[in-house]
Amino acid sequence: MDIARPELKQRKRRRQLILGAIATALVAAAGIGLARLGPALPSVDRSSVLVDAVKRGELLREVRGPGTLVPKEIRWIAAETAARVERIVVKPGATVETDTIILELSNPELEDQLRAAQTAVTAAESDLAAKRTDLKSKLLDEQSALAAANAEYASSRMQAEAEKPLAEKGIIPAVQYKRTLITLEQLKSRVDIEQQRVAEFQRNIAAQLSAEQARLDQLVNTRELRKRQADALHVRAGIAGVLQRVPLEEGQQVAAGTNLARVARPGELMAELRIAETQAKDVTLDQPVRVDTRNGVVEGRVLRVDPAVQNGSVQVDVELTGTLPPGARPDLSVDGTIEIERLPDVLYVGRPAFGQPDSEVRLFRVDPADGIAARVPVRLGKSSVNQIEVRNGLQVGDRVVLSDTSAYDQYDRIRLK
Repeated sequence: MDIARPELKQRKRRRQLILGAIATALVAAAGIGLARLGPALPSVDRSSVLVDAVKRGELLREVRGPGTLVPKEIRWIAAETAARVERIVVKPGATVETDTIILELSNPELEDQLRAAQTAVTAAESDLAAKRTDLKSKLLDEQSALAAANAEYASSRMQAEAEKPLAEKGIIPAVQYKRTLITLEQLKSRVDIEQQRVAEFQRNIAAQLSAEQARLDQLVNTRELRKRQADALHVRAGIAGVLQRVPLEEGQQVAAGTNLARVARPGELMAELRIAETQAKDVTLDQPVRVDTRNGVVEGRVLRVDPAVQNGSVQVDVELTGTLPPGARPDLSVDGTIEIERLPDVLYVGRPAFGQPDSEVRLFRVDPADGIAARVPVRLGKSSVNQIEVRNGLQVGDRVVLSDTSAYDQYDRIRLK
């Protein structure tokens, strides 16, 4: 006969309830734990990003830009008149001297103008000589009249002196002596007038000759201009150096002012660098520069900073103070690094992507223990080519990701594997 045991049934039910409660609690705890974990951290291959450590020490601020070597002295030779290119005597790349003829031009009209100018000068010289002779002859006539007036005046004065004692003694009538005195006064006035006439005529001669001489000088200048223009048809180098360009063809017609050739002194070179406009604000005169010619580095200094911006860059002229390596020549591509300043005892790190000077960025700082990188705000200061000052947010030895992490903007942490 079975004996009813209700306590066993209750104990079994109680055990089931306890196990169910424990299972429910475990499930709830697991859910809460998973909720707290949030989404899974994205993994980034460590080799695909650039990581750098924060250091303390001297930060050398530099800016860098590409450029070219150019001659210090360049001479562009321009056409003085319209002409036709008859012959190219020297080809680009040749060494030339001051009087080396590079091109031969022709202009028949200029030759006619030169002959006309020479004829005009000859005619003007003849006119000036004839004018001078004619005026000299007239001056002699005036001087002759003055001499005659002086002679009559002297004769009348002698007569008056002789008649004076005779008139006083009554030997001759007094009226005769008075007539002699009147004649003497008239002759004196005539002498004064003749002297004034001679003086005025001399001034008139000077004015007329000056006008003729000015006309002659003008014609001479015109003749010399035509001579220079005719001589310029034989285009000469003007300086000793290397002929770089002759942008013409034989038979081509050129207008006045057209550039015919460029000559440069190859031994005296300078560098023209193109610095980004955002970095050029700190470039000043006499700052030291290192110019990499791909065959050696040459020291230099900033000679000039262009005040204008062209295509987003500023031209900086650099005087080369060091010795140029072999193979350095005009138009050679170079890279220049300009030293701006030295900042002693500052925190600095490699320049991150999109990290601008005097700005605040959020960088991933790497925990060396687990390789997890967390975003931290970082205040940046002055920058150089590859490094930038750290003002706040990082300490010496901190390692931060410098690469572009815009693909992980929605995450505050990433895992480097």
